[in-house]
Amino acid sequence: MSCARTANSVRHHLPRTSPLLLAGVLLFAGCAVGPKYKIPTAPVPSAYKEMGNWKTAQPSDQNLGGNWWELFHDPQLNTLEQQINVSNQNIKAAVAQYQQARAVLRYYRADYYPTITAGASASRNRYSNNRPPPSTLFNGVTYNDFAIPVELSYETNAFGRVTRNVESYRAQAQASSADLAVVRLGMHADLAVDYFAARTLDAEEKLLRDNVAQYEQALELNTDLYQGGLASEVEVEQAKTILETTRAEAVDVGVARAQYEHAAAVLLGKPPAEFTLPPLPLTTPPPPIPVGIPSELLERRPDIAAEERLVASANAQIGLAKAAYYPLINITAEGGLESGAITTLFQGPSALWSVGAAAAQTIFDAGRRRAATDEAIQGHDYAVASYRQTVLTAFQQVEDNLAALRILEQEAGIQDQAVQAAQSSLDLSNIRYQGGVTSYLEVIVAQNTALSDEVTAVNILGRRMTSAVYLIQALGGGWDRTELPQRPECCGKLASNNAP
Repeated sequence: MSCARTANSVRHHLPRTSPLLLAGVLLFAGCAVGPKYKIPTAPVPSAYKEMGNWKTAQPSDQNLGGNWWELFHDPQLNTLEQQINVSNQNIKAAVAQYQQARAVLRYYRADYYPTITAGASASRNRYSNNRPPPSTLFNGVTYNDFAIPVELSYETNAFGRVTRNVESYRAQAQASSADLAVVRLGMHADLAVDYFAARTLDAEEKLLRDNVAQYEQALELNTDLYQGGLASEVEVEQAKTILETTRAEAVDVGVARAQYEHAAAVLLGKPPAEFTLPPLPLTTPPPPIPVGIPSELLERRPDIAAEERLVASANAQIGLAKAAYYPLINITAEGGLESGAITTLFQGPSALWSVGAAAAQTIFDAGRRRAATDEAIQGHDYAVASYRQTVLTAFQQVEDNLAALRILEQEAGIQDQAVQAAQSSLDLSNIRYQGGVTSYLEVIVAQNTALSDEVTAVNILGRRMTSAVYLIQALGGGWDRTELPQRPECCGKLASNNAP
């Protein structure tokens, strides 16, 4: 006979004698009602659509590892990333939320055990001479009363009330642990994105500064030619215009660069005034990223794990709501010492005790329990839909960044050819100008084109680095579902699977 059917049988025999009722209910005290939990299904593709011919990491490197930023082989980035877990305030807030969830779980887990209270009292009392009925034996009597009571109360785990509640809060604590991993991954990724953005701007500023040096030489040459009567004043002013324009662009880069430096400082838990990011122009392309297969994503993304644990919590809430249809069983016991004289308080005859049990069954509640059950069921359906949406969003993020990396790699190759062509055009224009075949305007046009193509190439490289970081984040950053604590209420500051 199933747990629910057996419990139902007990409930329908309430008129029988109390001892038999109590024995029957206690027999099934640990029997949890409600649906058995199953991980909800989600659509998982057999392969990533946007992989194409894009080169990923070799099979021997199919693991991002915990310190995924080390894939970029950048010592400065490694040093900064190591400070995130120690100083980032968002991570500290997430740790506090996880610890709070663990404390709530321990609070409700205490319901598995009885509550015992003890006290002590002393009083001196006098009965009234006029208390009814007349001529009573105690009229006018004065007496002392010393007592040391001990009380025990215990609401049994009948029909899984405590079990389902603990299951729900344990799943919520596990979800909070996964949320902490999400925050950590996000903070590390944000730092890497800000870092590579700053390095991209360093490369752009260096490019502009190098061109400023070349334009200064061109202005000097045109000035000398003008003074020698071999060039016009217009050409001098044209050379000065492109020089000053490029200088202004180089200065303007500093605005965005400063903002990224300040953002990195805040991520590191420092006031921007106390942090400086040394300039380091970006030159190398992103490394190959180990992508794996789509089915692995469900095990690697902490946000998916968090949503799945919330589904488990909602499932337990259904069982808790259904347990309200069955009797509440309470066990109480009292004992202690009581005496009219302190000298005899601790003697055997002063002992007192009582033991009892009670069962209560709701007969009519105007649909309250049905409404609570419906609420729990809808809460479960909401959690399932949210889980599936998170899975779909995860696949979208991976596909987006795979496409970005693949397409940007192709664009970078084409842009490199454009840079080379623009440089050849500039060289030819300079030769033509120096030979008196063309005006300096042709040189300026070629200079603008060459500089624009070089800046575009630098920005494409920066976008590739950013997409690489976002792809790693979309893949879970080396996190694995096995890192979820199985018993978050037990042992250790951040309990793990090693907990008993």
